[in-house]
Amino acid sequence: MPASSSRPVIRVTGDGRLPLNDLLPTEEPVEFRMGGVPIAVLMRTPGHDEELARGFALTEGIILRPDELAGVRALPGKEGEGRYELVPARGIHIDPEQFRRNLYASSSCGVCGKASIDAIRITSPPLPEGPVVRAGLLEQMMETMRTAQTGFHETGGLHAAGAFTVAGELVGLREDVGRHNAMDKLVGSLAARGWPLDEMIVTVSGRVSFELVQKAAVAGLSILAGVSAASSLAVDLADEVGMTVAGFVRPGGFNLYTHPHRVSG
Repeated sequence: MPASSSRPVIRVTGDGRLPLNDLLPTEEPVEFRMGGVPIAVLMRTPGHDEELARGFALTEGIILRPDELAGVRALPGKEGEGRYELVPARGIHIDPEQFRRNLYASSSCGVCGKASIDAIRITSPPLPEGPVVRAGLLEQMMETMRTAQTGFHETGGLHAAGAFTVAGELVGLREDVGRHNAMDKLVGSLAARGWPLDEMIVTVSGRVSFELVQKAAVAGLSILAGVSAASSLAVDLADEVGMTVAGFVRPGGFNLYTHPHRVSG
């Protein structure tokens, strides 16, 4: 299933109406199971589903380390309606009922179906004191991510999450119709290379929401920057766990909401 789909639209301008075809971001359900028990249905952009599964399992606290998951096995299903079995490693025992969601999670919802706010305050590892990034370089990282968002340039409708070294090197980028899915895909791809994750800076293409701070914290990431605003609950959680959060990161400046010691200049 491609990341975009063509649909007929009518383009309305001051000069009239013009029928044409437009590329829309693909949104399809994916179901994750464990021990045959469905634990979540997410609305996502198809692609990198195994990384999404791994990242989801890590950031939701289903597993604590990547090696606790032996693999992600595709199950039979219709095209676009992916079904995957999360297979625990030998000796790892997980009760799937503990993590079963009450509702499916839409592309705009990272914590739908959770019973209470306490259930999503997953214990994260102590965040490192570093890294420290230059303010100007943080702005450059956001521009680098924007340039690399091929899916967004094609459709105008995909969120992105990118990971950078302190030197500003882009080491990973994932796009999805859901901002939390993009983060999970990114974490899943980085976790496949090594765990715990190296000190790096994570950028997101939209607002900084509670679930993005929560997922970054569980992954041990201490700097999170977004092109738009941070929500009040995201700032409260970031302050609590010791994460540096920056918002409105654009040429000419940005807002630092929490723990500004990791940004110099």
